[in-house]
This record gives sequence, structure tokens and C-alpha cells, in this order.
Amino acid sequence: MFGTKIIVLAIYVAILFLIGIVASRRINKMSDYYLGGKNMGFWAVAFSARATGESGWLLIGLTGMGAMAGYSAYWVVAGELLGVFVSWQFMAKLFKRRSDQYGSITIPDYLQSHFKSSNNTLRIIAASVLAIFVVIYVASQMDVTGIAFESMLGIDYRVGALVGFAIVLCYIFIGGFVAAVWSDMFQGILMFFGLVLLPIVVWFSMDHGSGVTEGLNAIDPTLTRIMGRSDDGWMNLFTLLGFSMIGLGFLGSPQVYVRFMSIKSEREIDKGKWVALLFTLLTDAAAVTIGILARIYFTNEGQDPESILGNNGENVLSMVTETFLPTILVAIFIAIVLSAIMSTIDSLLILASSAITRDFYQKIFRPDLKDEDLTTFSRVATITMALIALGIAILLYNLYPERQIFWIMIFGWSGIAATFCPVIILSLFWKGYSEKGAIASMVAGFISIIIFKFVVTEIESVGPYFKELDVLAPSFVVAMFFGWIFSKIYPPKVADAETSNENS
Repeated sequence: MFGTKIIVLAIYVAILFLIGIVASRRINKMSDYYLGGKNMGFWAVAFSARATGESGWLLIGLTGMGAMAGYSAYWVVAGELLGVFVSWQFMAKLFKRRSDQYGSITIPDYLQSHFKSSNNTLRIIAASVLAIFVVIYVASQMDVTGIAFESMLGIDYRVGALVGFAIVLCYIFIGGFVAAVWSDMFQGILMFFGLVLLPIVVWFSMDHGSGVTEGLNAIDPTLTRIMGRSDDGWMNLFTLLGFSMIGLGFLGSPQVYVRFMSIKSEREIDKGKWVALLFTLLTDAAAVTIGILARIYFTNEGQDPESILGNNGENVLSMVTETFLPTILVAIFIAIVLSAIMSTIDSLLILASSAITRDFYQKIFRPDLKDEDLTTFSRVATITMALIALGIAILLYNLYPERQIFWIMIFGWSGIAATFCPVIILSLFWKGYSEKGAIASMVAGFISIIIFKFVVTEIESVGPYFKELDVLAPSFVVAMFFGWIFSKIYPPKVADAETSNENS
């Protein structure tokens, strides 16, 4: 069985390397390395955006949430679907149009041009926050890679983390953004079919003496409450808001919006919208359903789900695949799990590399350098950021063996989203938004993530509610508020506002 898994994994890695080699032929200048020459098709962009936006959390986190929360976990599906729809329907084309007008290659590029900044303050803050939270997020993904190798293949955690690090770095190093997008499409297709087909297999393999609702009621009647499991109405409200507000992260996160920069035309966005929506609906709903069916099945088998399904249900997927699938399909699912993880790592590494290379090195320290002179430096930056993230992952493994890895992952994701999403939204739709307002939004979002995570959740009276709400939604609101206040106090210059009106 081990040999079969290794063979399938080797084929998967070989395909990624082939993608990197083919993509490398399209790398002629820095915009090719970071944006694929702004000539990507809708299939590739849609699958890449969704694969990058979901990460390993979709396969391991959301399946576990379905097992632990029951029907109320479907609010995550609703929230993500709404976030993806709003992003593609109302924001993507406008963002694409403006970033093309500005000639932007990175998100800080877009912000600097939009606000016509006379200094580098906004660029420095944007690039710094990107570098910090991207490293945290990539470290969490590398940590999950090590865990996946250890739990599914029996390979030592450190070896697994190093192997995953080497795989993703090689094809990024060779092919840059094009390799990341094409590999994300390949990996997204694996994720899509794997998740959609698995609950069907489980359902037809189970004893149907009773339906799903009856099965959950027999375990715990609160599992079938769509509006929350608590008897405290306020707790249910905060929990459901926490579930559904995860979709806020799709409304401007840099790792997703650089894909809108890269797509060849606005017409492609209209096509890609339906691919992204279908992917989100089917994969998210399937993930929750897998968790629910697993909860019923393993309870009926006389096992204690609270102990065998792991912390927050993180063992659900591996248990289901080992129980219901033949060896060859288990091996394929290992590749699918790695796909979910690596599709996020590659995008984030390129994002962090662009912040260091273009937004720090070129724009601030070496403005005399042309784009074509930076390709080598950008690859060095990519390797450096990856090594830092790998070091953090192994350090966490050694210092905190009982760590909750998905808390670290969500913290990194929320930090990026709360810092950038309010700025992107207000810059697109509010003509009165100023540069100082944007700086205030970014700083407030960054600080709020830390305050809500480490301070507010420890307050006895409200802490439990905000723990269920999580950090993204309240930090998002705070960032929007500070952006509004500072834009009122320091409004944009008249000339800038008039230009913004023309661009709209």
C-alpha cells in the first residue's frame, strides 16, 4: 500500500514539474513572472483563484467542521458563495480595468497609483503587511504539509515538510506565476472531483436504516439545528456570523485579486464567474457533507467521534478515505490534500516575492533598475521567503507539538483579508476615499486582528461570543470605519477626486 501511494505521489510531482518547465517558456520579463503577461484564460484564473482561496482548510478544516457542527456548518458554504459572487460580479472587472490603466503588477502598485502617492508610505505599509502575514500563512501551510506526510504516508514530519517545500519551490522557481496558475488549475480539478465524488461513495457504502437527519438526531439533536447548537440565542448569532463572514476574505485579498490582474480581458471574468461559483458551491457543500456522514458512520460503528476524529475533526478526511476507498484512490486523495495545500503556498510565495522585489527593492531602493533586470532577484526573494516560512513551521512543530494549526492558518488568512479587503472595496466604490484613509484602514485592520484575537476573546463577559465570531468580521468593520473617518478628516485632493471620477 505504501508503494502505491509513493508511485501516485511521484506521478503528481512529475506533472507539476512538467507544468513548471512548459510555463518557463513564457517568462520574458517581470510582469510575466508575476502576472503571466496579463494573458491568462478564465478557466485557469477561476480554478486558480478558488484553489488558492480555499487551501488545505477546505479538505481538512471544513470536513471537520461538518462533523463537529452538523447542519449549521452549511452557513460557511452560504458565506463563501456570497463572497465569491460579490467579488466576481461587482469588483473583479472594475479592479481589472483600473489596474490595467495604472499598469500595476502588484497590489501595492495599484494602491500607489490609485491614490497618486507622493511618497512611499502606503507602499511600505502594504508590502510590509503582505510579507508578515504571507510568511505566517505559508508557514501554516508547510506545517500542514508535514502533518499530511506524517499521518497519511508515515513519513517523518520534518522530511515531509522539506519535500513539500522543495516541490512547490522548484516549479515556482522555474515558471513563476504561469506555473502557479496552471498548477493551481490542475490541482483545483483534482480537488473538485475528489470532494464531489467522495460523499457519493460514502453515502452508497453506508447502512441506510435511517436518514441523515435521523442519524444526527440519534447522536445529538443539536446537530440538526441549522440556526446553531447553543441554547443561547446570542451565541448562535455570533457563531453563524463567524461561519458566514469567512466569505469576506474573498472581497479583495491580494492572493486572489492578482489573478484578476492577470486575466486577459473583462469578458473572461464574466465566464470565469460561473466556474468559480460552481466550484465553490459543490466543493464546500461536499466537504461539510463528508463531515456529517462521517459523524454518523463512525458513531454507528461504536466509536467515540469526539476522540477519534481529532482536534476540531481534523482526522475526518483521512479516516473516511482509509475506510471507504481502495488503496489507489487513497493515494490519489493524498495528492488531492497536497494539491489544496500547495495551490495556496505557490500563490502566496509569489505574492510575498513581488512585495519584496518590486515594492521594496525596485520602487524604494533601486528605482533605476528596469523590470527585466529583476528576474533573478525575484527568484532569490522567493527562495528566501520560503526558507523563512519553513523555519517557522519547523520551529512551531518543535516548540508547540500540541498547537492548533488551523488557528494559525485562519489567523494568517484573516490578517491579509482585514488589512487589504476594506481598502480595495473603498478604493473601488468611494470617490471620497483618500490616501490617509487607506493607510488608516490598513493599520486599523492589522492591529484589530491582534486585539480581537488576544485581548477581546479573553474578556469574560464578551470573550466567548467573539471567540465564535472570530477575528475577521470585527476587524473588517473597524478597518472600514477608520478609513471613513480619516478620509473625512483628510479628504483626497480635488484633482485626485476628479481623476478618480473619470476612471470610474
